[in-house]
Amino acid sequence: MYVIVAGGGKVGSSVARVLLKRGHEVTLIEQDTERFEQLEAELGPVVLQGDATEIRVLERAGIARPPDLVAAVTGDDEDNIIISQIAKEGHGVKKVIARVNDPRNQQHFDLLGISQTMCATSNLLGMVEHEVPEHGLITLLELRNEGLSLVEVEVAKGSPAAGRRVAELELPEGSRLVSVMRDGTAEIAIGNTVMQPGDQVVAILKPGLEDDVREALVGASA
Repeated sequence: MYVIVAGGGKVGSSVARVLLKRGHEVTLIEQDTERFEQLEAELGPVVLQGDATEIRVLERAGIARPPDLVAAVTGDDEDNIIISQIAKEGHGVKKVIARVNDPRNQQHFDLLGISQTMCATSNLLGMVEHEVPEHGLITLLELRNEGLSLVEVEVAKGSPAAGRRVAELELPEGSRLVSVMRDGTAEIAIGNTVMQPGDQVVAILKPGLEDDVREALVGASA
């Protein structure tokens, strides 16, 4: 593949190194002079200095080919949106991945049709919430292209799901249980699977059904 990586920070440089190691063709764009010189000394001529939001810089990187993938992973959400839009709308790049630095900006990426995004802050928050002994429903993964979310919830003692079979649960239409984790062992959730207090249940659902799924599994007050 030919990949353009916009942003030579820790994320962008790591992505570039992995791709180069796997034999892919890469152009890494970095604006800061000192950082550019460091990367050029390490990676060689694959590093290009410039502002990736400028069309002329992207053209020097080969955006007109077009590349198989553009990764907009700078530390500025506005820049990542601009780079993604230039790649998608201006040059017909089919695969664009953008970094979201502030989760509050995710809606802007969504509104512009930039569906392939990653947010380290949201991922870290999900991991932290996962370690809380008693938590409500948390989002593990958002499948934006498919319009689905993967969520997890812990069944507490006295919750509606405790002691009941999956087939007996009143889950909203558009949701389904995927797996049950108990004592460190996971199993696929089927109709005869009985929920027990302490079980960590993973479900897949359409956006907007989170509260209904939470109520069905652990109750409205969780």
